[in-house]
Amino acid sequence: MARQSNTLFLEQWLRTNVGGINQTVSGHPSAPSSSARAIIQAWSELRDSLQNQTFHPHILQSLKTLLNSQASLHVADPQAKLLLSVLSSQSFDRPPESYPILLRLLYIWVRKSVRPSAALIDSAVDVISRIFATEYGSKKSPSFLAEGILILGAISFVPSVSESSKIACLELLCRLLEKDYQLVRLGEEIIPDVLAGIGYALHSSVDVLLVRVLDSLLGIWGKEDGPRSTVPTALMILHLVEWVVSGYIKSRSLKKIEAFSQRTLGPSEATYVPFALVMVAAGVLRASRYTANGQGLEFVSILRISAENQIAFVAQQFISDTKGSINSDNDPSSSLLRQCLSLALARSGAVSFSAPVLLCLASALLREIFPLRHLYMQILQFIHNSGSEFGISEIKRHLDSVLFKEAGVITGVFCNQYASADEESKSFVESLIWNYCREVYSGHRQVALLLNERNNELLVNLEKIAESAFLMVAVFALAVTKQRLNSNFSQEVQREHSVRILVSFSCLEYFRRIRLPEYMDTIRRVVACVQENESACISFVESMPSYVDLTTWQDFSSKQKMEYEWSKDEVQTARVLFYVRVIPTCIELLPALAFRRVVAPSMFLYMGHPNEKVARASHSMFVAFMSSGKEPEDERVSLKEQLVFYYMQRSLEGYPGITPFEGMASGVAALVRHLSAGSPATYYCIHCLVDKANNLLGDLTTLKDDEWKNWQGGPEPCKKILELLSHLISLVDIKVLPALMKSLAQLIIRLPKTGQIMVLNELYAQVAESDDVTRKPTLVSWLQSLSYLSSQAKTEVSTSKGRESKGNSASSGTIELNARL
Repeated sequence: MARQSNTLFLEQWLRTNVGGINQTVSGHPSAPSSSARAIIQAWSELRDSLQNQTFHPHILQSLKTLLNSQASLHVADPQAKLLLSVLSSQSFDRPPESYPILLRLLYIWVRKSVRPSAALIDSAVDVISRIFATEYGSKKSPSFLAEGILILGAISFVPSVSESSKIACLELLCRLLEKDYQLVRLGEEIIPDVLAGIGYALHSSVDVLLVRVLDSLLGIWGKEDGPRSTVPTALMILHLVEWVVSGYIKSRSLKKIEAFSQRTLGPSEATYVPFALVMVAAGVLRASRYTANGQGLEFVSILRISAENQIAFVAQQFISDTKGSINSDNDPSSSLLRQCLSLALARSGAVSFSAPVLLCLASALLREIFPLRHLYMQILQFIHNSGSEFGISEIKRHLDSVLFKEAGVITGVFCNQYASADEESKSFVESLIWNYCREVYSGHRQVALLLNERNNELLVNLEKIAESAFLMVAVFALAVTKQRLNSNFSQEVQREHSVRILVSFSCLEYFRRIRLPEYMDTIRRVVACVQENESACISFVESMPSYVDLTTWQDFSSKQKMEYEWSKDEVQTARVLFYVRVIPTCIELLPALAFRRVVAPSMFLYMGHPNEKVARASHSMFVAFMSSGKEPEDERVSLKEQLVFYYMQRSLEGYPGITPFEGMASGVAALVRHLSAGSPATYYCIHCLVDKANNLLGDLTTLKDDEWKNWQGGPEPCKKILELLSHLISLVDIKVLPALMKSLAQLIIRLPKTGQIMVLNELYAQVAESDDVTRKPTLVSWLQSLSYLSSQAKTEVSTSKGRESKGNSASSGTIELNARL
């Protein structure tokens, strides 16, 4: 908050509030502060020069020495007299670059002196007026102009200045702004100095002079030869007005407040540029936030209402001029106004709802703050037309911009406006955000695939913008759930909005890199709403990309043909993973036909994804479906039977390697639990597992017996299959159990002796711990027979020692089994 008491140099305060502007003095870059000895020496040389009536070249260096010490330099009245004498002396010629420095040193005197001499102030006004009348015309420069405006404004701000000197300063300042504003365009680093001079003048001006100063503040940016309109300039105008108006309010200058508000917050002049009017209104709002202090100033409330109305009016004019277009207007002035409106509202706090303001904020978020669609279009044009690479400098500048850094605050203002909006405005901005999500998904997917790691830095920077865009969407979605998922709306409407939010989240899932509370809260609420209704579940599932879309690349805008590998499409994979995680929550209400038509093809496809997390999620989807359906349905039961055949083929063809064993094991366990007793699919599952184990064993014939001891390396995949089959003896139904025992026994007998012993011991322990009285006697008998067969089997290398060893091992195994049972 601006305060006159702690804002010594207004131009520095303006720079600080904007950020990213180099600290310069009249075009001279800042340098390290000079030592006390150097400062004393500089003043001494300046006095000698005046006494000798000569201006040697080293005197200019002495002035620069003093200038570089602005922060610590104190200019008393005697030094001010010396400066005025040097400035007004007719005995020697001063170089053009000395004038801005001399004026700056006088400015330091004016601002740092507690009570400057009134007579000396009047003398300074006379000298400065004469300099601009005689010297300025031939020595014009941006820095000369800026320092003149700055010192004139500062003198008019001195409490003890005489009325005549104040008017003289203000009139000269107005003439300089009106005649030589073009110079500001030539040296835009001086804009903070010019605005600071205007600020001092606004605080002091009344009547006609106030109007003239405001005309310059709000009008020079729209002139063809005037300074460029930029976001930093706009922010400086905002904080300048904040400083000025807070001073008015603090001093209870009602007349100044009235004159200021009539000129800036009422019907505006045609020459006033919209972005400046918005920033002025925001500055008024910002100043009014901190002035109540329990005093209940009525005029502050009136001022605030006028400022809000001004912002709404400019927004309405903008919407009318662009015919409500959010996406197609590429005019730079429109872009600047969108940025200024969003920053103005971010820095001025909560304002009353206005439909045009809400639309402008939506437009600013989607086009200016998160301009992903524009960037994607540019990058794709570069790739398709010339094959060249799009430069990253534009994206880096955007990431460093104040607009992007304040995205979170702007999003908060946008959501507050949305919460107060009418139904039509809410529906409109919701559609904008949800469409934006789909376009970002499509655009980033194309760019990521076409770049194909050619420009990783470009993708990284793009994704930084996209990650922030995801945060914006998550916060907005939470606001939507608070407004839409309540008793004011029918269940059908609530479900419709929930599905839209889920689809939008799926599009941006690739950019979700952190655990965001707003995201988690929204997900919980919308999923709870969707999983209560069959039509909502179907609607969400059918929004999932089809198998054809997942496996083929369709880019009709591209002239190039590209080989497409679906497993390398990370953006698409993230979206599918979102569906695979959410669908199980509503699987009970999902009809078997919808699952077979939409979900199953994609589920089986992504079981073969090289990313283990993705493949495991697909297996979890299969588990969820096999476990679903508490009430038996012929169609669902039939589909379960059918899916098992392809599930086993798909799982085992990628094992070992792609298929995660834990995922496959959970799928097998689910199917044997939930299929009907004696199901052919269960028999098929067991057959496939045994066949796979046999194939793996066939590849391990060259291993030595000692290599089987720990089942590490080559034997490990086979061991896991054996463990799964062993686990199934406790899960399969009684009808299937005999076939499983037979197949498992045949498999165990094929193992080397070390492997047989380990598997049998694990089976002993499993059966011993079982409390299934139905199958336990059968398993005990089977294990005893299997132990006997194992002890009688011949190894490939037959030795008497080997047979003796095998007999002892098998006997010990039987003894161990009997002891446990």
